[in-house]
Amino acid sequence: MANKRQNSDLGKDPLGRLLLKLALPAILAQVVNMLYNIVDRIYIGHIPGTGAIALTGIGLCLPIILIIMAFSALVGIGGAPRAAIYMGKQDMESAEKTLGACTVMLVGLAAALTLFFLLAGRQLLFLFGASENTIPYAWGYLRIYVCGTVFVMVAVGLNSFITTQGFSLEGMGTILIGAVLNIVLDPIFIFGLNMGVSGAALATILSQAVSAVWVLRFLRGKKTKLRIEKGCLQVKKEYVLPVLALGVSPFVMQSTESLINISFNTSLYKYGGDLAVSSITILSSVMQMIFLPLSGLTQGAQPIISFNYGAGNDERVKKTFRLLLCCCVLFATLMWALVMGFPGMFVRIFNSSSKELYGMASWGMRFYIAGAFAMGAQMACQQTFLALGQAKVSLFFACFRKLILMIPLIFILPVFLEDKLMAVFLAEAVSDFVAGIATTGTFLVRFPKILQRER
Repeated sequence: MANKRQNSDLGKDPLGRLLLKLALPAILAQVVNMLYNIVDRIYIGHIPGTGAIALTGIGLCLPIILIIMAFSALVGIGGAPRAAIYMGKQDMESAEKTLGACTVMLVGLAAALTLFFLLAGRQLLFLFGASENTIPYAWGYLRIYVCGTVFVMVAVGLNSFITTQGFSLEGMGTILIGAVLNIVLDPIFIFGLNMGVSGAALATILSQAVSAVWVLRFLRGKKTKLRIEKGCLQVKKEYVLPVLALGVSPFVMQSTESLINISFNTSLYKYGGDLAVSSITILSSVMQMIFLPLSGLTQGAQPIISFNYGAGNDERVKKTFRLLLCCCVLFATLMWALVMGFPGMFVRIFNSSSKELYGMASWGMRFYIAGAFAMGAQMACQQTFLALGQAKVSLFFACFRKLILMIPLIFILPVFLEDKLMAVFLAEAVSDFVAGIATTGTFLVRFPKILQRER
């Protein structure tokens, strides 16, 4: 991103072209990341005969996968900005000691998580909504996946130290290499070698292993400004505590996604059994198709808003926000209309053999996705809060949607509505709509006041 900014004048370049230039790499990275997340589900859902039940098993593993990613974010997203601050102060020694401490923490946490999930993973899957029918698939996937935890955490956590130096293409390469390799290996292991869900897990951890090697080679190479040095591989509180303090917010954001997934799985299993759990795996994957491109778009706008806010160019800040808001609302509304109009088309991406799954997922899609049009405004306002330095407000509204609205609604709505499954699916839509209204309304009130404050 640093290289992009050097080639662009954030204060003078035409906004449309500038936003496109900065947002496209971020959107591409999010799309590639989306493929990484859902490609296993697509292939597994098309396993002849057992695709539907196998897809349920994979969905049950998602909370644990999200927890692993949350710990990666705790260290990686918490550590990379700290290292960048030291670099800005020309204190390369402290920057490399921060990198070294984060490397040790990632490996140590990976070892602890691997041991814990190998010992307790099967019991956790039952707690998350697994049944005797789905546990062979869920545990068959998870027991292999968690053995590659160290690869996942190193690849994801240390990649932040590449992008924070301005090597955006190399950072994207980490994701791209793993995603492409996973897409290639999945059908070979799942269908060619007839390994089923175990093959999908093996393909994923091998892909992450290659990504981890890519990251480590770069951070030990000649091109990087920050290097992993043997003498810096120490865990000292003066470097660890600031990292953890900064990483708490992304950790909370990621771990709450795990809680949401657990809440949906347990509630849907109660009212609809294994088929309902398989349906939410498909529905949440479709929601990612809306959410992740929006995330990339807002990431592209953030440096423009932040730079001009710091420069006191309020008019350009307002114009950038209006452009971002229009783009986000337009994209979210178009995707909402497409999914609402043709839900079956999206379900077939993940499974086309089970009529029962197709029927339930297509029916549930319209309730689950009904409020997605409001996500455009919510994300534009929430991320603009962040770009203006209002991190606490941004975090509050993210937690407001997930913790205050969605999780309670998953359990409360079925009490009042006769159709229990519809009620659970509606929890997502109601949360999206209410959070969108609340975030947008608060932003419109606070935005002029923020611009008037001293910078």
